[in-house]
Amino acid sequence: MLLSAGSRLGPYEVVSLLGAGGMGEVYRARDPRLGREVAIKVLPESLATDQTRLHRFEHEARAVAALSHPNVLAIFDIGTGQPPFIVTELLDGETLRTRIDRGEEDGEQVGCRPAVREHERGCRQSIFQRWPG
Repeated sequence: MLLSAGSRLGPYEVVSLLGAGGMGEVYRARDPRLGREVAIKVLPESLATDQTRLHRFEHEARAVAALSHPNVLAIFDIGTGQPPFIVTELLDGETLRTRIDRGEEDGEQVGCRPAVREHERGCRQSIFQRWPG
């Protein structure tokens, strides 16, 4: 589902497509309520109708929102209608993949290990919250 510039998802106005892959599209958008640009990850239609994938998408948003680390995107909002979407802070610049492909960075240099530790901590918290006892 490619969205065109000017279209809306909830209160957010789409500015442009940033990228697309198997887990959806990511758009640059504007939040007129707060006057800031954001990124919106939209779950593709093929996954949005699968309740298991939809639940996983929403769980991902909640898990990431529970983290606070400089190497983890801040989550601002989720939309559970059609299409489902996650609103995050917008980070300008090159992708990590581009920098690694050029040989400028490796995962250690850009701080992936701390981010992985935070991700694991968030996953553990999520598991403990779901299991009684």
